Amino acid sequence: MEPFDVLVIGAGVVGNAIARELTRFELKVGVLEKNLDVCCETSGRNSAVVHGGFAYDEGTLKARLCVEGNREMTKLSQELDFTFLRCGKVLVGNTKEELAALKHIIAQGEKNGAADLRLICREELHRLVPAAVGEFAMYSPNSGILDPFGYTIALAENAVQNGARYFFDQEVTAISRQDGIYQITTSHGIFKTRWVVNSAGLGCGRISDMLGLSGYRVIGSKGDYIILDRRTGSKLPMPIYPVPSNTYMGIHVTNTTDGNVIIGPNAELVTDFSYYGVSQSNMDYLAESASKIWPHIHKEDYIRNYSGILPKWVDENGIIQDFKIEIHPELAPNAVNLVGIESPGLTAAVPIGRMVANMMQEHETFSHNPRFQSKRTGILRFEYQDDETKARLIAQNPDYGEIICRCEKISKAEILQAIHNPLGVSTVSGVKYRTRSMMGRCQGGYCQMRIAKLLEEELGIIPQDLRYSRKDSWMFTGTVREES
Repeated sequence: MEPFDVLVIGAGVVGNAIARELTRFELKVGVLEKNLDVCCETSGRNSAVVHGGFAYDEGTLKARLCVEGNREMTKLSQELDFTFLRCGKVLVGNTKEELAALKHIIAQGEKNGAADLRLICREELHRLVPAAVGEFAMYSPNSGILDPFGYTIALAENAVQNGARYFFDQEVTAISRQDGIYQITTSHGIFKTRWVVNSAGLGCGRISDMLGLSGYRVIGSKGDYIILDRRTGSKLPMPIYPVPSNTYMGIHVTNTTDGNVIIGPNAELVTDFSYYGVSQSNMDYLAESASKIWPHIHKEDYIRNYSGILPKWVDENGIIQDFKIEIHPELAPNAVNLVGIESPGLTAAVPIGRMVANMMQEHETFSHNPRFQSKRTGILRFEYQDDETKARLIAQNPDYGEIICRCEKISKAEILQAIHNPLGVSTVSGVKYRTRSMMGRCQGGYCQMRIAKLLEEELGIIPQDLRYSRKDSWMFTGTVREES
């Protein structure tokens, strides 16, 4: 294989945004991902909130890139065909101390460029969010929510449309450089490239060490969540947050783009970046804490839990640091190193991608790609079409008339489009995150085996090789009964 011009390590939302930005130039771009698909770690395990930019210290990259990303999210969602709702957000309070904190947050947000922040009284709070509990609130009308899977996948698919190549199940194990070319050894091969970008998220410290840029301490902050049934969504028109501390936004209640409600997260420091279990005690704590600001949390509405881990770069005193985006030509020529890209990384991903491309061009001039296409079309959601459109779609393709996922009303046509997506797919969760199948009340009890069967038939996978999500998440390990 001929050397790449750039290899990006990590196919989370930031890595995909970087890859997409780099395809604006005449470059051979590749992406190495240790998992079997994009969006398997932090990018798909969060609150899915588009932040306003008021929660970060003035002058930080977090503040500047978050505000920049917020401003362009509407345009970006239209270009890439993912769901984004600028629904607003409230931070509710009850005490004099909390009122003073909200005034400080507004002042900080205004310095950062966050627009239209204001204090609202109890009456206005309840007009905006009738079920919210609080005596007053800060209202951020430009905050919003998005589909994190749809966003991350859209960036990757658009990068592929513009020439980028993705390589999955390729965990980086070593990096060396000779005669101006990096040799990147992975679990399954060797790749060569002139430039390398470390966008490894939870693995950023390990890759940074491989590049010779050692000394970064990266800790994990694990947050647990509860997902509530869609029938609760009508009670929550926008996210409700408590007044945050300096380093933690607090346990909040968030609506989703598909009508569910998410409770969480807590924040627990961890050293294991691969464990995503959620204990019953943590779920009880989430519900108890969030009920203080939104008293509609009932166990009969629980449909699932999940957790995510944020990679936080801290100094020797354990103080969380700003994003680090750097090039050190004297130590690692032609390498861009990203460390501690946590929240608000989802909001700031595309501005981060632009920043990386601009920094690289301070060291090398890139020619613009005249064939670059900024638009991408996602999978059509059959459920949301009017009756006339549904009838036309079924006439054109009878697979639209067969519903595979009853809870979310996902058709066979949509499942097949997900299986044959531009990135390729080999896991059940890969179909789930592209279609919302298995995300409803029964969590795949009806449709999961039908989706597994379609994957086997369409891709020629034998049952024993089919995995749910991760490399060791085998769906089937043997037969229940043997035919005589």
